[in-house]
Amino acid sequence: MLGAGVIWQGNISGSGGVRIEGTFEGQIAMRGILVVGETGRVTCENIRANTVIVAGAVRGNILAQKVEIRATGRIWGNVTTVSFATEEGAFLRGQIRMEDAVELDLGPESSEQPSTISDQSTPKES
Repeated sequence: MLGAGVIWQGNISGSGGVRIEGTFEGQIAMRGILVVGETGRVTCENIRANTVIVAGAVRGNILAQKVEIRATGRIWGNVTTVSFATEEGAFLRGQIRMEDAVELDLGPESSEQPSTISDQSTPKES
């Protein structure tokens, strides 16, 4: 979890689940679930994950098997997915492309590869 009030630049990869409540800028490529909470702010050219749930703000494209935008969720970017759901009040500025399957290109599957966050700069408290 990346808590509210934390600003981080870097990469998130691996398998498992990650919840972002702070501000993240970088690359996300993970086998598992990514949750951007209501206070979360993500800027990422391309997010790749099995499942992406957005209740906060995302600036960037999303490639996932399943995407959910909650009522408080905001996305500025294109979404490519197999399964898509929104709640009333959700916002998307971009295109939705529905596919029979999506290839995430996450490398070989390994049950021993936990999620990792790599640092490209110093985390800052806001």
